[in-house]
Amino acid sequence: MPRWAAFAGFVGVVLGGLLLLARASADALDSSTAEFPATLSDRVVDAPVAAERPPRRGDTPSTSALLVNVVVSQGAFASLLVVGAWLAAIPAAAFGLSAAAFAPRSLAAGVALGVGLHVVNAVGQRLSDRLGLGDSTTLRRAMTPESAAGWAVLLLVVLPLVAGFEELLFRGVLVGVLAAGFDVSPWLLAALSSIAFALGHGAQGRAGVVVTGLLGFVLAVAFLLTGSLATVVIAHYLVNALEFVVNERYRSD
Repeated sequence: MPRWAAFAGFVGVVLGGLLLLARASADALDSSTAEFPATLSDRVVDAPVAAERPPRRGDTPSTSALLVNVVVSQGAFASLLVVGAWLAAIPAAAFGLSAAAFAPRSLAAGVALGVGLHVVNAVGQRLSDRLGLGDSTTLRRAMTPESAAGWAVLLLVVLPLVAGFEELLFRGVLVGVLAAGFDVSPWLLAALSSIAFALGHGAQGRAGVVVTGLLGFVLAVAFLLTGSLATVVIAHYLVNALEFVVNERYRSD
């Protein structure tokens, strides 16, 4: 029999730890930006042309360390959630992991949603720049690799792990599981989980928090409409991957 209350309490502890870590990461990133501004600002829109750049010889220690930190931290939190769900006997369907969740229609919906959200996200960033709401791209620039191996790790390991864990927590657990286990409106949970999702991205600045919160709500709505965690994981991954590839990879060439 599922132990909903015990798992909800456990998730509260995990979420609290994640938000504290996100806050610490934001503070550390702000400190690094102030101390080494050139490291994080050498890939802006009006940067020098490629001929004026020094040749790329590999990823910087700070970028590699940041990618490793993301893998370790996100992997640890994801493992805690999986173990906690197993011990509490939470059914997979509550997370949006039924067989129908992996149907071709659900997967295609994830692709379409991810591409659409990437376009909206890009427009939001441009508006943020024009309105002076802050730089939401600092973290992305810090995580951008310079080597082919670094890009492979980013696209095939880091971003899939981030999308999988964040969707598992913010949509699968905070919306799906809590709605299944308690008499709470899933739409209210969608709104609250989106606020938590935004707060967990404080390292992206004020504009990044606002945009991330809106994107999180759209993903929550998609999760409720499709009942598929796979749909939102694919969409989340594509939003992140396209942001790196379109913005940073293009500019670094």
